[in-house]
Amino acid sequence: MTFALIGSESLLGREIRDIAATTSPALELHLIAALGEQPGKLTLVGDEPALVGGLNAESLAGARAVFLAGSAESSRQALEILDQQPGAAIIDLTGAAEGRPDAHLRAPLVEPEREVEEHGVAAVHLIAHPAAIALAMFLRRLQAHDPIRRSVIQVFAPASEHGMAGVQELQQQTISLLSFKTLPRAIFDTQIGFNLLAQYGEEAPTALDDSELRIEHHLAALLGLPGEGEGAPMPSLRLVQAPVFHGYSFSAWVEFDGNPGVEALESGLATGSIEVRGSEFEPPTNVGQAGQGGIAVGAIASDRNNPEACWFWLVADNLRLAAENAVALARQLT
Repeated sequence: MTFALIGSESLLGREIRDIAATTSPALELHLIAALGEQPGKLTLVGDEPALVGGLNAESLAGARAVFLAGSAESSRQALEILDQQPGAAIIDLTGAAEGRPDAHLRAPLVEPEREVEEHGVAAVHLIAHPAAIALAMFLRRLQAHDPIRRSVIQVFAPASEHGMAGVQELQQQTISLLSFKTLPRAIFDTQIGFNLLAQYGEEAPTALDDSELRIEHHLAALLGLPGEGEGAPMPSLRLVQAPVFHGYSFSAWVEFDGNPGVEALESGLATGSIEVRGSEFEPPTNVGQAGQGGIAVGAIASDRNNPEACWFWLVADNLRLAAENAVALARQLT
């Protein structure tokens, strides 16, 4: 059964192509150009040649499911086409389906397996924000072993959350700053190179506060799902834009009902999707996590000023995490 991928050349699209081709069972992808991409291009899915088609009703006809991984404009156009010819499941990684009454928030690495049956296969599936997925995996796993009283988490966002345009603006700003040239500001409307931002400029197309609110809404929904770790309290969050290209980093302070100690936390956190770096290893980094699924946790230390609290450092490849949840969902739909 064929799965259509809109935005095959985007950062998210490339991750989906890689996961679909290199993990088992492989998915048969029909590549479709998003707006701004060139249809008719010959490319590869794994080692197999593939031709990128145009975005139209004919190219989407007969698809088992459709990944939305391109620009927001192309996702909205695809949704309009698919509303006229229902039957395919929609897996949205762009947030274009946010707010639709028929959209279901999804994160297979967090949710119970019965979610597929509850929503049905021919539905609109909105992949949760990768930062929300990472934090839900972390907090639910903690809660399952050691009940959490409260937590405070600093979230450091990468430029790649804005796609290739965000990565290119950070790159161009870095070069411009070193050569004393005017800074491009189309995405952030302020200096991001060599800088940390609590908010973007007034002319930025997306406000940092809006992204923070979206993470909070998605995380609250994921923490409320039944299953292991349900009942984890919602943390206090602060989103900061970091001058990095890829990968989220999180600094988490967690207070427990009874602190189990660092060794117990390390052993309890480790799962197939959570790599734990003990004190004998270097803490994980967003650069080292690039291309890796799940999340990595390290630098676990007791709070010197609160005997019931600990500090954690965790990282996740935002593109990989979103794509692996989307592909996992596609496999469930088959």
